[in-house]
Amino acid sequence: MTKTTKSTPAVNTEARVLSEEEIRAMGEKDYMNADQLAFFKARLQQLEKDLLKNAGETTEHLRETVLVPDPADRATIEEEHALELRTRDRERKLLKKVQQSIASIDAGEYGWCEETGEPIGIPRLIARPTATLSLEAQQRRELKQKLYGD
Repeated sequence: MTKTTKSTPAVNTEARVLSEEEIRAMGEKDYMNADQLAFFKARLQQLEKDLLKNAGETTEHLRETVLVPDPADRATIEEEHALELRTRDRERKLLKKVQQSIASIDAGEYGWCEETGEPIGIPRLIARPTATLSLEAQQRRELKQKLYGD
C-alpha cells in the first residue's frame, strides 16, 4: 500500500487521546487518521517537554559547581559533568528530531517513509516516534553504511 498523495487530516485535539492498545488495534485503512496523528503528536509533545526539562536541570546542576580541594574528587565531579553533557548532547539531537516529527504531523507527512513513500507502520512509530524510514528502508540504509562507510 503506497501513499500517493499527502493530505493534511485534521488532528483531533479536543477528544481524548486514544491509548496505545486502541491505536494498535486499528486496521490498515485507518493508517494515519486524525486519532492516530493526535496520539503521536501528544506522545512527541510530551517527549519534547521532558527533553527541555532535562536540559534545564542540567544547566542548573552545572551552575552548582562546588570547589573540592581533593584532586580525585574534583576529577570525579568533572567526569560526571562530562557524562551529563554528552547525554544532553544526544538529547539535543533527539529534540531536533522530535520537533521535526511534530512539524511533519502538522504538514500531513508523518508516518510515511521518506525514501519509498510506504507506511512506516504503527508498531515502529510506537517504538520510535521520530522514525522517518520504514524498517526495510532503514535496514537498507544501515547495510549500505556498513558496506560503503557512507
